[in-house]
Amino acid sequence: MTIRLFNTMTRKTEEFKPLVPGKMGFYSCGPTVYHYAHIGNMRSMIHNDILKRMFIENGYTVHHVMNITDVGHLTGDDSDSGDDKMERGAARDHKSVWDIAQFYTDEFLRDFDDLNNIRPTDMPRATDYIAEQIDLVKKLQDLGYTYEISGDGIYYDTSKFPAYGALTGGSVAGNRAGARVEYNDAKRNPTDFALWKFSPKDKKRQMEWDSPWGIGFPGWHAECSAMSMKLLGNHFDIHTGGEDLSRIHHTNEIAQSEPITGAPWVNYWVHFSFLVNKSGDKMSKSGGEFLGLDAVRKRGYDPLVYRYLILLGHYQTQLAFSWDAMDAAANGYKNLVRRVAELLLDTEPGALDNAKFDEWHNRILSPVSDNMKTAEALVQIQELLRTNDVNASTKIALFEFVDRLLGLDFIGRAKRMNDTESETAPAEIMALADARAAAKSAKDWARADELRTQIDAAGWTVVDTRDGTKITKKA
Repeated sequence: MTIRLFNTMTRKTEEFKPLVPGKMGFYSCGPTVYHYAHIGNMRSMIHNDILKRMFIENGYTVHHVMNITDVGHLTGDDSDSGDDKMERGAARDHKSVWDIAQFYTDEFLRDFDDLNNIRPTDMPRATDYIAEQIDLVKKLQDLGYTYEISGDGIYYDTSKFPAYGALTGGSVAGNRAGARVEYNDAKRNPTDFALWKFSPKDKKRQMEWDSPWGIGFPGWHAECSAMSMKLLGNHFDIHTGGEDLSRIHHTNEIAQSEPITGAPWVNYWVHFSFLVNKSGDKMSKSGGEFLGLDAVRKRGYDPLVYRYLILLGHYQTQLAFSWDAMDAAANGYKNLVRRVAELLLDTEPGALDNAKFDEWHNRILSPVSDNMKTAEALVQIQELLRTNDVNASTKIALFEFVDRLLGLDFIGRAKRMNDTESETAPAEIMALADARAAAKSAKDWARADELRTQIDAAGWTVVDTRDGTKITKKA
């Protein structure tokens, strides 16, 4: 099936053409592990996962690299100023930088797994690739792209790279005019950025290394170029990240990579829009208060409800988060799981219909392959459940495919729902179920729905099967 993606570099939706037939290599910007990840971070992780699953279901072998930033990311993202976020996080938690890096990496991966994301092929830590980052800076120095600011670090001269800013439709002059960077008299150009920072004279850093330029640590941008080249080669298919990374971080990655690799370094740039709050503000850790996945769990939501909410939107559109939206997503997801649970209990499922399977497989895969339109795929899934032209066996096989494609674990959650014995339901729940059955017989659908809601609120689920009503305890 043809795959199409919006390429930030060309500002067009383009047909994907792999560098190597049947293979796709991509790099996604991962977490800076100085604090818990927030649910906005996790939106990007979900979109990365859908991208990967979509390619796999189209027959590709995928090599996915996601970095773990554990050094060099300064609080002044746009200006190479401020404290290292890792050092500040260590001071806040009263632990070593190495300890907090491991702790928050583990917490990130717990959230990552709970959202049913497939782990990347490689998850390199910046601190494990210091030699490669130093080598990158040396190559740029030999090519004449760097200069030193005394007492500060080695900087990249953006005026030496004519295509600087092309990713966001600008140029060197345009970026200078519109840059949100703090002015630094020592920089040759406002957009110049640090490749290697010198350790401060007045205090000892916990993470620092010797280099040809003195004791210090790499700039934030260097790690992604060095690690992607090491693990994916000098040219690879796709680079992804949040929309906020395109103007500075990814623009700088291109500038420091293409003098070494030759253009183009990356063929397709895919950026994900923000998750925002009711006020329209971006979810961010920098403000000190944010929602992590633990807040979702503590309110009693299955993490896959959050995944379902994300898939109801499109990766190029900002999505407003609210608990009301989560409630609506929970109801939608639960209803789909319930319908799949009913399919699994069908006593006359029929034989697999290959023609119908292929038809609906393509109807569901097609919108996801067309620039990851997951909401349209979910509409097709609803249609599949409503149709009487596809038997239970074929629908179950299609939901196994849907779970591989969208990672929503409909089959697993449905089996869990069916595993609880209905006989354990207390008398008051059985009375509500009997009243619901009577309302259905009288075609009083509003009353039946109201009673179902009461049963759900009490922690039980009603599943209608050919053999009658099954009541299960919520997992």
